[in-house]
Amino acid sequence: MNPDIAHQLAVFKRGADELIVEAELVAKLARGKPLRIKEGFDPTRPDLHLGHTVQFNKLRQLQDLGHHVIFLVGDFTGMIGDPTGRNLTRPPLTADELAANAKTYTDQVFLILDRDQTEVAFNSKWLAALGADGIVRLAAKYTVARMLERDDFAKRYREGQPIAVHEFLYPLAQGYDSVALKADVELGGTDQKFNLLVGRELQRHYGQEPQCILTLPLLEGLDGVNKMSKSLDNYVGITEPPQEMFGKLMSISDELMWRYYELLSFRPQEEIAALKRACAEGRNPRDAKVMLAQEIVARFHSRQAADAALAEFDARFRDGALPESMAEVTLRTNGAGLPIAQLAKQAGIVDSTSEALRLIAQRGLRLDGEVVVDKGLVIAAGTTVVVQAGKRKFARVAVL
Repeated sequence: MNPDIAHQLAVFKRGADELIVEAELVAKLARGKPLRIKEGFDPTRPDLHLGHTVQFNKLRQLQDLGHHVIFLVGDFTGMIGDPTGRNLTRPPLTADELAANAKTYTDQVFLILDRDQTEVAFNSKWLAALGADGIVRLAAKYTVARMLERDDFAKRYREGQPIAVHEFLYPLAQGYDSVALKADVELGGTDQKFNLLVGRELQRHYGQEPQCILTLPLLEGLDGVNKMSKSLDNYVGITEPPQEMFGKLMSISDELMWRYYELLSFRPQEEIAALKRACAEGRNPRDAKVMLAQEIVARFHSRQAADAALAEFDARFRDGALPESMAEVTLRTNGAGLPIAQLAKQAGIVDSTSEALRLIAQRGLRLDGEVVVDKGLVIAAGTTVVVQAGKRKFARVAVL
């Protein structure tokens, strides 16, 4: 294989879940022309987080190879609502809500993409122009049986959950975007595979060469379990203050850290592998976590901001600097010690033990600056600790 094509193929595949079809992509690259690489985002929420940037990072890597990147804002498809992964029909957003969210997307995406080398498109331009007759003709190109092959539709159908007819239009509309843009490649999360395949099929119907598909993993949130999501409060926003971003990244588990390295870091894979080996051989994983947090903070703010965030983090959690005002609490247990959830409740920084347990599950409860991960942790009698709930609630607790 041509060395340049081999290099480009390696960049495409780094961190990716699946490439459909590799031989077709090689043939496209062999023509020596920039590929039209598309990814669409429905502006359903006002801000972007690190989970979104997995795809943006890949787009930037492909942009750096000289390919033409199309950042597609789904201002029309957002009004339908993507049914992917949904048990119920997603409520559509209004045009005004979508327009406001789209403004933040197009501002924030250029923290990663090269503004001068990015085409920004809005799919209302061609989807609204189809009209009722065009939508009917588009719908005629796909069958209900094929739609029900999709996992979430099939599951809802089996369980008797309603599927609104307009939800079938979503994959068709997304697929038609590829026709309108003459896409050579489309990127998407693993949950988008069905929709991306519809794009290939529709391009064939319209006499175009089918796009290749590159699916990318969904990034787990700070809890290490669920997909990063603002609604689950397990996210790192890309416009959050440097100190907050740094602190959140330092709170992730050592195991999750390597997943973040794989999907978020721009360091060479060989360097990441060497760092992982060093930690396995005894190097403190905290060092690697600091490097990751600084890299990401510097990307969205600056190197100076990353250094300042590290200094503040160290001052607060390593050198003992704490908020000037903090509750001082003494809890008497007759020498028995106290479970962490009870301690947090009795110290007054949470309203209930169930809230404390929820915070632990979300990695939002700290003890002496370290994230609490064990719900069964017991604080021994004769111990004084600083317990923190969320970002601002602190208490110094003496357990007697």
